[in-house]
Amino acid sequence: MAGPNGSASSERAAEIGSRADRMRVRAAWMYYVEQMTQNDIATALGIGRVSVVRLLAEARNRSEVRISVAGELAELTQIERALEARFTLETAIVVPAPGAGRDPSPVISAAIGAYLSKTVASGMTVGLGWGRTLLDSLPFTDAQPLDDLRVVSLLGGISQAHRFNPAEFAWRFAQIFNGDAFLLTAPAIVDSLATKTALIEHCGLRSTLDMAAHLDLVVLSVGGIAANATTYRTGYIAEEDRLSLQEAGAVGDLLFHFIDRDGTLVDHPINSLIMSADMASIRGAARRVVASGGPDKIDILRASLAFVRPSVLITDELTATSLLDQTADI
Repeated sequence: MAGPNGSASSERAAEIGSRADRMRVRAAWMYYVEQMTQNDIATALGIGRVSVVRLLAEARNRSEVRISVAGELAELTQIERALEARFTLETAIVVPAPGAGRDPSPVISAAIGAYLSKTVASGMTVGLGWGRTLLDSLPFTDAQPLDDLRVVSLLGGISQAHRFNPAEFAWRFAQIFNGDAFLLTAPAIVDSLATKTALIEHCGLRSTLDMAAHLDLVVLSVGGIAANATTYRTGYIAEEDRLSLQEAGAVGDLLFHFIDRDGTLVDHPINSLIMSADMASIRGAARRVVASGGPDKIDILRASLAFVRPSVLITDELTATSLLDQTADI
């Protein structure tokens, strides 16, 4: 009796799932292709506007919707060339800033996805950091099956994920390109050097870390030092540690390595307890991408330009202008 009932339940679940999929794609088509308003879509589908908003968001998260804009803005091109000359970059990608007071991370995420879609290729070894900006680039990254692609996580993870887990980026990125993911299955910060050594030497992490010495591409974002930054909002670093890092001169972090405004590691115990790839290996990668933006990221972005010497910078126009306005030498 359990068998037939179970089969019927499975069929009903599949039917419900299929119906939900059709509803989601239909809503996305109406909104993005037919350019209907959310209220009109709600009326057409016989659902509430809140449900339409949820369906559209889910379609984006599932990478069922991809948006591209052809053409360049002359003023942005001028800023890009200025950044390339000022910071010795191979490429600067500057996206239009959102409205006043709005977080530029979503537009930066879209630019990251577009860049990686045309850059990642078969045979590459790609090293990835993590953070919300990088994670949100996935819906804008074109799925394509590549051969012999290795994706290496450059930083350990977090034990308690709430609304999102920024450490998911590496393995979800590998899925998009049909690549192999090599993860650092350890906390981003450990309690002692002895723990760090044991995890590396006795828990199978050495081979993953060794891969970081041969990276074709590195993609990183930065974290600010303010109390509302993701690192501190998640409770991963205690407030007393954040304050002591500030006192030590830290303006933010890159792969949880805390650096001062001159691009030098600060003298703080946390910097020796990070479960990450060696920073010398990251600086030696063939192509290094740093992507972030916003008023709270200016100082750490500038410090990261000195610390990593990236090949590629992806940011928004207001952040780019602020970087160019500062005249201190790197």
